[in-house]
Amino acid sequence: MRNLTGGDIKDLGLLKHYRLIRKWACKTNGITDADLELLIYFDCLGQFRKRDFEDGSLTYSWDNRRWNRLLKEGWIVKWRGYNGSDKTYSIYKISFRCKCLIQQVYRIMLGEEDIPTSTRRNPVMKKKSYSDKVYSAAFNKVNEDKTRYL
Repeated sequence: MRNLTGGDIKDLGLLKHYRLIRKWACKTNGITDADLELLIYFDCLGQFRKRDFEDGSLTYSWDNRRWNRLLKEGWIVKWRGYNGSDKTYSIYKISFRCKCLIQQVYRIMLGEEDIPTSTRRNPVMKKKSYSDKVYSAAFNKVNEDKTRYL
C-alpha cells in the first residue's frame, strides 16, 4: 500500500484508470455511467430524500425513469416511509448491494483489488462483441499496471 502522507497526491494515480473501472462496474451491473456516479453521490450523503435526488441529478444526462428504475432494481431502498400526520418525507438510502459495489470500485481504484477477469464474475470477458474484446484487453492491462506500481 502506498504512503498517503508523503509526495504529491497525483502520484497516487487514483483517477488513472477511473474510466475503465467505471465501465466495468456499469457493464457488469446493467447500469449507466450517470447511475453509478449518482449512486456514489448518494453514498456520500448517507440518507437522502427524493428532492436530493432531483438536485443531484441536475448535472447528469436526463433520464425520466432513473429514480423508479433504481428503486425497482434495488439500488436504492426506502429507509423511512412518508408519515402524513407529522408531514415527514420519505427517506432513502443506497442498498447493501450498491454499497458493496461502490466499495469494490474504491478498492480497485486504490489497487487493493483487481478487476475480475473470470467470465463468471465479469460478462465482458466472454468477448461477445468487439467492444467487449477491447474492454477485456484493457481490464487486463489495468490489472497488470497496478501490480507494477504497488
